Amino acid sequence: MTAVGKARAAAFFELTKPGITRMVVLTAAAGFYLGSQGRFEVVRFIQTLVGTALVAAGSSALNQLRERDVDARMNRTKGRPLPSGRVSPTAAAIFSWTAAILGVAYLAWQVNLITAFLALLTLVSYVFLYTPLKQRTSLNTLVGAVPGALPVVGGWTAAGGHIDGVVLSLFWILFLWQLPHFLALAWLYREDYKRGGFEMLSLDDASGRSTGRMALLYAITLLPVSLLPTLLRLTGTVYFFGALLLGIVYAWVSLLLMREPSEKPARRLFFTSITYLPLLLALMVIDKG
Repeated sequence: MTAVGKARAAAFFELTKPGITRMVVLTAAAGFYLGSQGRFEVVRFIQTLVGTALVAAGSSALNQLRERDVDARMNRTKGRPLPSGRVSPTAAAIFSWTAAILGVAYLAWQVNLITAFLALLTLVSYVFLYTPLKQRTSLNTLVGAVPGALPVVGGWTAAGGHIDGVVLSLFWILFLWQLPHFLALAWLYREDYKRGGFEMLSLDDASGRSTGRMALLYAITLLPVSLLPTLLRLTGTVYFFGALLLGIVYAWVSLLLMREPSEKPARRLFFTSITYLPLLLALMVIDKG
């Protein structure tokens, strides 16, 4: 492949938001394992991850397509493929819709219809609800947490698990985990979000204490919810005490942001959030009942 071809391929890969896509696939993989009853179906597992990755990649690309003008105004995002001109809107639209539609169709064909429906719901809620709401209301973070929490449910149903209280506890763990994460980002990039015209809590919070207070509230709420998998007999005591420790750390770091709203504690909370979830999921997998 030529240098130009490599650069173009890299630009399309960047459209997929690899970090977000990777996290979506990770949560779907954990959901599949936790939802498996008896024999673990390796082929179905791989099919689930392929379909999920395609939908996640397409959704992320569509998000960037819809926000290309906004991204061009923000320092953090002006170098993305669309505002920088490395990918045309037409090419991005073809790429994103192809990936998303193929992903949903593949899940419906090779996995099952309910998993395909959940993937479609993730796409619709992320691209057509969360994305436009970011410029209308600071409550957009609550809406955005829904598509972020659905992949673990999709993984669960792909393995044959029924939608019940156990998988709903996983959904709420993923939902609540995202909120301090979003709030830390909102504080770190509040000036950029202001330039982009986004409605974020941090923009009307000169002191930063309200942002920190909300992050702490969600982290404290997450702590008892994160213990539900053991109480519902999905996991054992190793997970229970590990989740308890992780939850205390997450709440403590959120408290530090509330007490001292500045870049350093906000960045600490962000990195704590992206460490918390993989560790929590690993504990679930290791200590599945």
